[in-house]
Amino acid sequence: MTADRTTRQALEALVMVADGPVPPHLLAELLEISAEAVEALAAELQAGYEAEERGFVLTRVAGGYRFQTHPDVDAYVERFVLEGQSARLSAAALETLAIICYKQPVSRAQVAAIRGVNVDGVIRTLQQRGYIEMVARDPGPGQASLYGTTPLFLEKLGIDSLDELPSVAEFIPGPEVVEALEVGLRITDG
Repeated sequence: MTADRTTRQALEALVMVADGPVPPHLLAELLEISAEAVEALAAELQAGYEAEERGFVLTRVAGGYRFQTHPDVDAYVERFVLEGQSARLSAAALETLAIICYKQPVSRAQVAAIRGVNVDGVIRTLQQRGYIEMVARDPGPGQASLYGTTPLFLEKLGIDSLDELPSVAEFIPGPEVVEALEVGLRITDG
């Protein structure tokens, strides 16, 4: 076995047994090679898996590398994983998660003000699932807990950082649409 083959196999084994994405700097330390060499080796492995048309890919998410299913076979894996499960997030949880994601760090009261409803239960659920965590304390009166998303959140979305999220502006209608909605909602005296 050559050093290159051993290093390649060791990288695959480390990523395989890890609970989550493995940061390149940690792989570099464990493999006793540079971070640049880790990046190059990962790119080589990614290309090889793609060329061999494997059912999995080596991908970079949440600041590290992990194996995940090839997008072409997602439907099969989803059927397998979700068979008999109904652990999806509610609309309220998704709305709350979106607010936290785009406004973090944000307090429970700020999220409640935006949504217009009490969010205590939803915040607890999102924390229990590992999607959000307390990241700081507000320096103001009462020192409210401030929440942000976790690496698990990034991993579930399949992104490396929050910078990869679409801009909120993409979801806000233009002024002409808002004007048309306002005109349609006005009460006119008949």
